[in-house]
Order: sequence, then structure tokens, then C-alpha cells
Amino acid sequence: MSEIDRFFRAQLKPRHLLLLVALDDMRNLGKVALSLHVSQPAVSLALGELERGLGVRLFERTARGVNPTIYGECMIRQARSMLSGLAQTRDELRALMSGASGRCSVGALPAMTPALVPKALALLKENAPTTTVALHEGPMDVLLPALRRGGLDFIVGRLRSEALVDDGLSEKALFDGASALVVRPGHPLSRKRRIDWPTLAEFAWILPPVGSLPREPLEVAFHEHGVGMPSNTVETLSTHVILAYLQSTDAIGLLSRIAALHYSALGLLTVLPLELPHLLRPIGLTWRRGATLSPAAQQFMQAIEATSERLAQASPKRVQPRR
Repeated sequence: MSEIDRFFRAQLKPRHLLLLVALDDMRNLGKVALSLHVSQPAVSLALGELERGLGVRLFERTARGVNPTIYGECMIRQARSMLSGLAQTRDELRALMSGASGRCSVGALPAMTPALVPKALALLKENAPTTTVALHEGPMDVLLPALRRGGLDFIVGRLRSEALVDDGLSEKALFDGASALVVRPGHPLSRKRRIDWPTLAEFAWILPPVGSLPREPLEVAFHEHGVGMPSNTVETLSTHVILAYLQSTDAIGLLSRIAALHYSALGLLTVLPLELPHLLRPIGLTWRRGATLSPAAQQFMQAIEATSERLAQASPKRVQPRR
């Protein structure tokens, strides 16, 4: 058995993991000592133990503080993952001891929260009423780092443009990328059977922000139809803001087909008769490849998949499931 094997089996402690993460966050031994409520010599001693046990230098000492080496970056990345796994295990144990049947943490893009996620939660609760789901809504650039750190079990939302084979993530598509243009009931365009792009550009719009997943394909669609982007715009990904703004103005908005049909069925919005083929990437699930999902996370995944099938059956021509 090598020295590094012996160190990992017998000497590596949770306090070492906490130290690695704190050093990466603060890059200063004094600040780390204050945050961990120990002396600075104790921090130096613990770091020395780590480096001697592993046989490599984890941090370069400078006049300004410390910076991780390539070995340090490797250890920090794994330390974050292990600490997150321990925290999830703790939360799951607490849930089990309190009578719950499990717990999972899930990220959801805003477009998924009006219809797909709530219906899936209701289905999950029918089958597992004591399962707890911690739902985190946000954009993909916030959710993906949390997923990689182990803070989320999986994400439900639009899949990435380029799924890299070696990026450590797996994906499963549920729906195609269909989107819809929506307006308030009674909007001047709501009674028209045919609408062209120059007419659309005459109205105010509530658009996805520049750099967001839906924005670039929409710009391409305007360009392909020889029309410039609207000048009277508001930018947001918040489905709640989009709904409220559209109901009080004559603006046009873009929503996922799922959300658009949901609000249309409630009589809150009208879907315009203009097809937007291939504007966006599929909607689906993203999780860490090789991660062992808890029973609660697996159950919620299954509930989301079953809900997507039901939504597809309710509107087979509008929302097509991915096989």
C-alpha cells in the first residue's frame, strides 16, 4: 500500500476538507484561522499534515497569501464534492428520523416552474407524501456550478448547446425545444390567423436577456426574416414578470411551449399562430455522471418524466416528447 493510500484510509479527516475549501475561498491563512476559530499556527500545521501525507504541495505561499497548485485544485474540487455529499447525507438522515421518506435538492429553470415542476411535485406527493424536495429556481449559469459541487441532485430545464463527453454530466431529453409567442387575451394580434415578422417588430417585446439560452436563436429568427430586433423592449427570464407585463400591455413575449399552453389553458395568455421551429434546445434532465442518486431524487425524476408524458398526451401536436 502506498503512502497516499494509507493517508486517505487512516488520516484524511473532514477538518482537512473544510480547511481546503476555506483556503480556496479566502486565500489567506489568517482569515482562514478566524473563520475556523483556530490559531494561524494550527492552520499551518494542518496544511502541512495534508501536504506531507499526500506527498505534494497543495498551495504556493506568497506575500499576499496562498494560491492552489494543480494538486490543490484537484483536492479542493473533490473536497467540495465530499462535503456536499456529507451534508446531503446529514439532511437525508434528519428527514428519515423525522418521519420523512427522503430528501433531494433540485434546480429548475424559471420556464419549468409554472407547469412541469408543480405537476411533477404533485405526482411525487401522491406516491411519496413524506419525501421532501428542496427546489432552487435560477438560470443555468447559477444552477450548473451548484450541480457540479454536489449541491443539487439534478436540474430540470433546457439542455446545453454542446454536451461535452468529458464534462462529467449526463442528460436526458424530455421535450423538443418548441417555444411560443404569447400575448394577453384581447391583444390586437390575438384574433389574426396569420402574422408576419415585420408586424411583430412593430410591437413592444419582453425578451430573454442577451446571453441567455433563448436570446440568440430569437435574434437569428428575426434576422432570417429580414427584420431588425424590436427597439421597445424589456429583458427578463422571470416567467412571473413576463406574465404580469404581458397582461397589462400590448407587448409580445416568448415562453416555452409548456408554459405557454399552461397559461393559455388558464385564460391568462393567448398563443400566437406563428410556428417557431428549432428555436431552442430540448427540455430535459441534467445530473452528474456516475453520481448515486438518492431514492428521493430517483422518485422525483420519475415523476417529472411521467408528467412530461401526460403533458405530451394532453397536447400531442404542440409538445412532443423525446424518446
